[in-house]
Amino acid sequence: MNQRIHDTHLGEYGMTNGPLSGIKIVEFAGLGPTPFAAMILADMGADVVRIQRPNLQHLMGLNYDILNRGRGFVELNLKCRRDINSVKKLIASADAVIEGMRPGVMERLGLGPKDLEIINPKLVFGRMTGWGQEGPLSHAAGHDINYIALSGALHAIGPAETPVIPLNLIGDFGGGGMYLAYGIVCALLEASKSGQGQVVDASITDGTAHLMSMIYAMAQSKAWNDRRETNMLDGAAPFYNVYQTACGGHVAIGAIEPKFYIELLRRIGADPALSQTQMNEDEWPNTKAAFAAIFRTKTRDEWTQLLHGTDTCFAPVLTIAEAFEDPHNKSRALFEKHSGVHQPRPTPHLSRTPGKLRQVSQIEPLPLNTLLKNWRT
Repeated sequence: MNQRIHDTHLGEYGMTNGPLSGIKIVEFAGLGPTPFAAMILADMGADVVRIQRPNLQHLMGLNYDILNRGRGFVELNLKCRRDINSVKKLIASADAVIEGMRPGVMERLGLGPKDLEIINPKLVFGRMTGWGQEGPLSHAAGHDINYIALSGALHAIGPAETPVIPLNLIGDFGGGGMYLAYGIVCALLEASKSGQGQVVDASITDGTAHLMSMIYAMAQSKAWNDRRETNMLDGAAPFYNVYQTACGGHVAIGAIEPKFYIELLRRIGADPALSQTQMNEDEWPNTKAAFAAIFRTKTRDEWTQLLHGTDTCFAPVLTIAEAFEDPHNKSRALFEKHSGVHQPRPTPHLSRTPGKLRQVSQIEPLPLNTLLKNWRT
C-alpha cells in the first residue's frame, strides 16, 4: 500500500482508502479529456502524478483548476534525456499511463507503449485522441466540436435552423475522458489476472458514437427523424421542452409517460383533453404554444413552488451559482468547497470505499526523489 509523502506542503497526496487505492498512474499534462480522466481516477483513490514542463502556465490563467485536483505534479522537460530517464523510473513503478499527444509523439520521445513494455510489462497505456490512433484523420488537428460533428451527434442537437454547440460535455468529457478512465480501469482489472498490460485507444469520435447508440437504433428503425426539432427528445414535443417564465427564467419539463403528462396538465391548469393527443405529432406545435402561454403567467420560482417534487417531471433551469445553493444538491452534499472553489464531490457514491477530495498543491511541485522512493515501496 502506498504511504503518504511526508512533506508539509504536499497536503493529502497518497492518503486514500478509495476503491482505486494503491493504483499508481503517471499523467502527461494535457487539455480537457486527459485531466478529466485523471481527476476521475484520483477521486476514486488512485495515486496520480502529472508530468508537466517547467514553469507551465495554465491555459486560462487559473490558479486552481478542478480538473487538476487530487494529485500532485512534477516538472520535467521531455526534450531532456535526463528527465526522460526520470519519467521512465516513475513509469517502471506505475500501473498506468495517461497521455493525450498526437499519434506518434510519445514514440518519438522514446515513451511509446513498446518502449515502456520493456521496463513494465503490466503497464496499462491510456491514449486519448480526437480521431483515434489510426485512420485518415488520426494526425489532423481538431477539437470537441469537430469530433462530435463526425459522429452525427452535433447534427442531432438544436433547433431546426442550425445545430447547437452542447458545450464540450458530449465529446471531451462524455465521449472522451469518461471512456478513457473506464478503459483504463477495465485494462487494470484484466492485467491483475493476466499479468500483462495493454494499450487503451480512447477516441472522442468513437466514444461519442457509443453515446449515440440509442439514437442510432431509433434512426434505423424509423423512430428518429434526421431533421432537428421533429423528434420527441430534440425539442419538438411540448411535454419534453424548456419554457420561459414571467421573470425571464426557464423551467424544464420532461413528462413523457402518460400518467406524468396527465399530472402536469392538471397542475398547470391546461385542458385535460390534451392527454388524448399527447403523441399526435401534428398537434405538438399547438400544444407547445399553449404551454408557452401558460408558463409565462408565473415566475420560475412560483412554478418551482407549485411543481417541484411532484410527478410532473419538472425542474427549474438553474444558473451555475444557483446550483451550488439548491436544497436538493445541498442535501446530497453534491458540491464541496476547497481552495475557495465550489466543485462536485467524487461520484458515483460508493457505500464502503467512497471517493474523496484530497488537498494537494497545484502550485508547488512534488519532490521527484521523494516521489520515486515512495512509489518503489
